[in-house]
Amino acid sequence: MKKITFFFLLNAITFVVFAQTPKPVAKAIKPKLVVGIVIDQMRYDYIYRFWDKYGNDGFRKLVNEGFFCKNTNFNYVPTYTGPGHAAIYTGTTPAVNGIIANDWFDSSNNKNVYCAEDNKVTGLGTTAKEGKRSPVNMLTTTISDELRISTNMKSKVIGIALKDRSAILPAGHTANAAYWYDGSNGSFITSTYYMKELPLWVQEFNKKELPKKYLSQPWNTLLPIEQYTESLPDDNKYETIYKGEAKSIFPHDLPNLYPKNGGLGMIRGTPFGNTLTKDFAIETIKQENLGKSGATDFLAISFSSPDYIGHYYGPNSIEQEDDYLRLDKELAELIKVIELQVGKGNAIIFLTADHAAPEVPAYLMDLKIPAGYVKEDKMVDSLKKYLTKTYGDSLVLSYSNQQIFLNHEVIEMKKLYLQQVQEDVAAFMIKFPDVSEVITGTTMNNTQFTEGVRYLMQKGYNAKRSGDVLVNYLPGYVEYMQTGTTHGSPYSYDTHVPLLFYGWNIKQGSSTEQVYITDIAPTLAMMLNIQFPNGCTGKPISFLVK
Repeated sequence: MKKITFFFLLNAITFVVFAQTPKPVAKAIKPKLVVGIVIDQMRYDYIYRFWDKYGNDGFRKLVNEGFFCKNTNFNYVPTYTGPGHAAIYTGTTPAVNGIIANDWFDSSNNKNVYCAEDNKVTGLGTTAKEGKRSPVNMLTTTISDELRISTNMKSKVIGIALKDRSAILPAGHTANAAYWYDGSNGSFITSTYYMKELPLWVQEFNKKELPKKYLSQPWNTLLPIEQYTESLPDDNKYETIYKGEAKSIFPHDLPNLYPKNGGLGMIRGTPFGNTLTKDFAIETIKQENLGKSGATDFLAISFSSPDYIGHYYGPNSIEQEDDYLRLDKELAELIKVIELQVGKGNAIIFLTADHAAPEVPAYLMDLKIPAGYVKEDKMVDSLKKYLTKTYGDSLVLSYSNQQIFLNHEVIEMKKLYLQQVQEDVAAFMIKFPDVSEVITGTTMNNTQFTEGVRYLMQKGYNAKRSGDVLVNYLPGYVEYMQTGTTHGSPYSYDTHVPLLFYGWNIKQGSSTEQVYITDIAPTLAMMLNIQFPNGCTGKPISFLVK
């Protein structure tokens, strides 16, 4: 009897204890907001190179409290802005999504096509041709499209950047809006693809004339200039000089320079272009009540200024270092606003880049490292003379993005064998000392490459849009001016970029396991429990979605 009484007493105590134990608060089943941050022309090493000068709430916060995929690479070529943003958000390469470059030669119409060009729409907030933009040339859906579809269009999706393509391609086909900067009038604009008129809040933002304000002061260094020990001396021969300057040195007298260098568009080539982008992004979050729709919203932001600054000054310039130290502060403010808007831990933030950048070749040459400048005009001129001598016609319609487009009508008229002409062109082009690889379109269509540069070239090859013969240059060799830098190659200096995830359900950590830029979209799809983009070839990053 005592044993039975004890048994019931024990169960009663257990019931009371468990009844009084508070239940754990259930985690949100989905984030309120996803924020994609793409930094145009960010090398992986910028995270650590400037680490000691960053504050605690920007890049460091994302690294220290988020997950850092340290070995993230682009898996195609060319590594340009348009293809980069498209690959991040479609989860596939140009071979599938069709964005093979920023602009390309359309052999069917014998003209160049811009990746976000759409002459069927009209600009809003501008009369310039830069308003005629939409995602019509992108052949697949984006992760943002799939989010909209999955919520029966309840999710809000907005893209923001100074560059039109950097706002439009990430936002996708079904976006509520994409906004980009018009340097001719200093305003953020959009097109009739998205809406009938520019929202009143955007018009009010533009009336503040922030570009004029930011360009009305000199660009001086954030820190005392002697502290910029990670960069070359301020006065060096590897940087482009703006009109109105005797030397490319600090301070840059922006009030005097911008009227002579593209007007209000010059803000793109200063750190204040990042500031303007951040200002507009914060205003968008507030005015559009992002994260409060009841469904998961998506904001795609691209910071374009680092690319302009890199092109002008190069990766070892004090200008670029100062740009990143200032950008760190912009990120800190943006993250703070996001977390105030939706609550800490209720947003997924990811940060990556659309491509990286090489050292200035002239600088490498001075260090006795193999590098140089390709003279494309001379190569193409020599090719045309060779083909004219061999076939009685140059046969070349265009040399675009290191791709040779042949005149198929003339080839058919002369009853020539296209594959043979392609092979003759390839055999001629490989003889140039700056060229490392040449592949014909026929080979691309009939051979499956699995590694190396040819694999990356094939992933960038679209059978309907790419050329007849594809050319690749040696490491360190570019077709560019001898100051500043460019990008576009399949080499690690262009393909290795940072990738950081932070926020909702993201555990702190890092990995050196190789992942690809096309893995971002399917990873987000798994986190959001939605469909992959319809052309997706990437894979979810396993250690983020376990």
